[in-house]
Amino acid sequence: MLGNFSAIPGVRKATERIGDYASERLVAKALRECHRMLSIRAEANSPAIAHQVISLLEQLTDRELDGLFDGLVTEFSPDPERALVAAQAYARVADAKSLAVLMEATEPPRQELFRRLNRAPGGTAAIVRLRRHLLSRLKKNPTWQAIEADLLHLLSSWFNPGFLEMRRVDWNSPAHLLEQIIQHEAVHTIDGWDDLRRRLQPDRRCFAFFHPQLANVPLIFVEVALVREMPSAIAPLIDKRAPIGSSRQFRFAAFYSISNCESGLRGVNLGNFLIKRVANELQTELPQIKTYCTLSPIPGFLTWLQRVSSPLITAKLKTAANARLQDAYDLLIRATGGELSTLNHLDTLSTLGEKQNEALLSLASYYLTYESPHTTGDAVARFHLDNGARLERINLLANTSSTGLKQSAGLMVNYLYDLKRVEESHEAFVNGEVVHSRAVKSLM
Repeated sequence: MLGNFSAIPGVRKATERIGDYASERLVAKALRECHRMLSIRAEANSPAIAHQVISLLEQLTDRELDGLFDGLVTEFSPDPERALVAAQAYARVADAKSLAVLMEATEPPRQELFRRLNRAPGGTAAIVRLRRHLLSRLKKNPTWQAIEADLLHLLSSWFNPGFLEMRRVDWNSPAHLLEQIIQHEAVHTIDGWDDLRRRLQPDRRCFAFFHPQLANVPLIFVEVALVREMPSAIAPLIDKRAPIGSSRQFRFAAFYSISNCESGLRGVNLGNFLIKRVANELQTELPQIKTYCTLSPIPGFLTWLQRVSSPLITAKLKTAANARLQDAYDLLIRATGGELSTLNHLDTLSTLGEKQNEALLSLASYYLTYESPHTTGDAVARFHLDNGARLERINLLANTSSTGLKQSAGLMVNYLYDLKRVEESHEAFVNGEVVHSRAVKSLM
């Protein structure tokens, strides 16, 4: 009976904060069906129950989903006593058998629950939706962190790039797909159909990853400009009135935007694989292109610059370099009247002289070279550097949009993907070193 099931302590705790009898009954029913699905040993019956669970999940409101997650914590976690016994047995005899028992005892039952849900039609999409909700409310519910670890572990496996299909998106792609590209562009807003059409002309490319269970939904997409030289500003690349370049002039492939379409897959590593797959695809299609680079934002730079303390001295640099860095900082302080936040205004940037601009580039060079290896470093820099790119060039007034000014005083970066050295550069970054060009080094 549902009443008896609701009396289970864990389920009562999961439903008591909902405060509505009908909602409590619905959450309790969903949890009961989850228990029943795990209790079924016959594989043939599991998908039918999974389908019922998925139908129930689709009915749950946000508040009811909160109750569901509470139940997943209290009712579908490992049994501590069983885990302890298994761990002690493995400590006594560390053989394959005791290890297998320990692994089984410590794996949360909800992982098997998610696996069974994933096998049912619509299961993958349902689990992604669950994680989307979880991530949106995780800060307020720290006890859900264990569920997040389970979901990230499973989704990273299920969305392994080996299982994904890369497709080129062009003007002949289905309308619903083109609409999603417009909707999910997260770096440089697409201003309607004319703008999108220009970004899909012969001197541009757009590629996306798709999953077999979410066949009509792009997971992530990247936009590429095929150009004659390494770009130093974003405006020419996204100008919908720009003339279409000739393929004879293509020498550089510049990745200028990468956007995730599904927040429920945040943290699942897709972007780096997509960029490398696109580079390999372009190598085949356009062998005259020898250089693959990016034109990337620096979203954390101005926040960092306003947060640093003076004197700006670091053990990472020699005395002379420290002095130059401090001089650069002091110069910008004087140029802005002590208000570094004014660097997010084009009027302020237009008054800077050559020395002040050099100071801005010097501080950005330090930030990207020495702060990026830390988890608090610039997110975009960490993505490309961890992907094996080289920090190649920093560009002044490269993005004068309100976002570009607010984030980085208009600065943008070129990261270079040397396909023969990406593994070497990745290894260096993992070990705390940013591979950078002489041009960047000279700025410091």
